[in-house]
Amino acid sequence: MSSRTLPLLFINLGGEMLYILDQRLRAQNIPADKAKKVMNDIISTMFNKKFLEELFKPQELYSKKALRTVFDRLAHASIMRLNQASMDKLYDLMTMAFKYQVLLCPRPKDILLVSFNHMDAIKDFVKDIPSILAQVDETYQQLIQIYTTLFSGEFQLIRQTLLIFFQDMHIRVSIFLKDKVQNSNGRFVLPTSGPVPCGTQVPGLIRMFSCTGKETTRLQFSNGGNYSAALREGSFEIFGDRVTKLGTNMYSVSRPVETHMSGASKNSTQHAKINTAPNPLAKEELNMLARLMGGLEVQKPGNAESGFRVNLFATDEEEEEALISRPDELSYGVIKIQATKDQQASAELAKIMGEFTESGDQSPSASSKGDDLLAMMDGL
Repeated sequence: MSSRTLPLLFINLGGEMLYILDQRLRAQNIPADKAKKVMNDIISTMFNKKFLEELFKPQELYSKKALRTVFDRLAHASIMRLNQASMDKLYDLMTMAFKYQVLLCPRPKDILLVSFNHMDAIKDFVKDIPSILAQVDETYQQLIQIYTTLFSGEFQLIRQTLLIFFQDMHIRVSIFLKDKVQNSNGRFVLPTSGPVPCGTQVPGLIRMFSCTGKETTRLQFSNGGNYSAALREGSFEIFGDRVTKLGTNMYSVSRPVETHMSGASKNSTQHAKINTAPNPLAKEELNMLARLMGGLEVQKPGNAESGFRVNLFATDEEEEEALISRPDELSYGVIKIQATKDQQASAELAKIMGEFTESGDQSPSASSKGDDLLAMMDGL
């Protein structure tokens, strides 16, 4: 498992979240000033210096539940509010979009180009706000400094870590279904055509060499696809052509996006629930959340009338129906951390961890406590 995966996962999911919210704000005819405030507040919170310092520390990737908690808090960093069903749908769209992009990356290193495409779009959202723009530029520098020097093997580990994280998620998305890049069971269809990875050749030729290094034989074979020569390599600088379109905005007002649970996904989540083992990283997850939540300085609306609700469904009735019909296995049971200061969050989490440790020393069923620890957080 790569310890450098979390920042890339966060930035790419955050970029997809902003694409979706921008589309929904336009579709619901939210006044331009309010829509812009939502985007600015979320981006400012997302690129908060203290938050990013914690995010960029080398660490293993934690559970979906922990990550969902961060994005739930991030989505509500402004005057906008989302009901649970809409937040569920938002998170589903974010994760499935990025999962598809990871699968389509011609080579593992291209995940960084996908990240830069998201960063480019985020930068464009706040191009006229110098203070937020400076936060985004600082993150660019961190990405370049940390990731452009990694070897191919490290990027392969990052890709595998991401695919393991996404492997049980098979939510059907209308855009993917219409474009026939996703099957009815929620699994993606990978193409056997298009440009090959940069630095490689079109498959179809086997060359044999003698012990002296001289080529002796050439054999042709059918590659089973319609491949073309590699395009030029994308730029890994702050400014430049990324070449790949992965990570760019695929949403528009005229192209609504729906999500559906597939039968296969329901069965797999039920199977996962039955075989779930106690999580040995529960305390580490709580430590991470305490630090990350302390960096997320959520701004609350000055009065009740200044806030507004965004619905990711066509109607309120559809939103209510989605909430009722969503399988329990996919309800992340978001940890509600209300503290707005790092000290408050740390104190509350430390108290719960202390209680957990004490009960673990006295109870013969201590091994099962790790699995239940995050559920205890719902009371906060």
